[in-house]
Amino acid sequence: MATVSDEGLLAFSSTARDQVVLITGGAKGIGREAAVLFAKHGAKVVIGDIDPNAGHDVVDTITRDGGAAIYQRCNVLEWDDLVSLFEKAIETYGRVNSVLPIAGIATEKPFPNIEVVNGRPVKPQLTTLDINLRAVMHTTHIAFHYFKKDTAESGMKSIVFMASMASWQGIPGVAEYSAAKHGVLGFMRAIEPISQLQGIHVASVHPWFVDTTLLPLVVKTILAGIPKTPVERVAYAVFYAATNPDWANQGSTLLLPDDGPVLRLNKEELKEGVYGIINNRAQRAKRTGEAILSFAATLRDLWKIFGKGVMVAMLCAVAARWARARYLRS
Repeated sequence: MATVSDEGLLAFSSTARDQVVLITGGAKGIGREAAVLFAKHGAKVVIGDIDPNAGHDVVDTITRDGGAAIYQRCNVLEWDDLVSLFEKAIETYGRVNSVLPIAGIATEKPFPNIEVVNGRPVKPQLTTLDINLRAVMHTTHIAFHYFKKDTAESGMKSIVFMASMASWQGIPGVAEYSAAKHGVLGFMRAIEPISQLQGIHVASVHPWFVDTTLLPLVVKTILAGIPKTPVERVAYAVFYAATNPDWANQGSTLLLPDDGPVLRLNKEELKEGVYGIINNRAQRAKRTGEAILSFAATLRDLWKIFGKGVMVAMLCAVAARWARARYLRS
């Protein structure tokens, strides 16, 4: 585990300049702080949120300080709202570079909260799970689509997930929230190798309880006297994850366990039994994919330098030598 200093959180701030950052839940709390921070460092910010008043307010705050930002109402549970938010970003700024699916809720309703009608249990509404996990996966799905459409190589691409300390430690009484945050971590890790092959940086941020409107009153009461994670510090961790171009940090989990510094946790690896076999195969597949992408990039650049005729002749010569070598070996 490594500590990321406050200065280190801004080490790659130049990456943010002229980048387009799309934030769901960007009107309040962590999302708002992240929006203002990115704009301060020259990013163009696209805010999606269900609260129009708060959304327009943060845009006014950013533009008054000379930044660039737009707001569009977005209910993350509505697929069309999410797609329209990306379309609005591209219509206004031409592309999307970073996606921050921060929109989330917490519920005071315990699990199981059994309701019975005519002697039969009623199907529970899992809204927290829907917003904190399903909507995050939908946002990521759409992000991959628009990243792939951007062929102009317009800068670093990144997705930063808002997870929680509850991604590891389930919180008694809030099983739905804990399940969602466990899911966010698992989802990030599952897509990490595929993301890298497509040039997309991914990471997750895991704060301890943050003093925002999301924190239920009962939880605030229980935590009275215990340090909470500052909202600003969480936003800085998100900023660091979205702007750090070093592939060594791919799949990073950034922890904020209290009001102290940000910690970068190395990925745990299980190497016993079949876990070791699976990890080795995954690493080989990743190296093969990286080699193929590197070879393709080399061919593309050589094609630009020498033109079609020369490249076709070179490829034919290589193919002929390979075929001759195989024939002699046989």
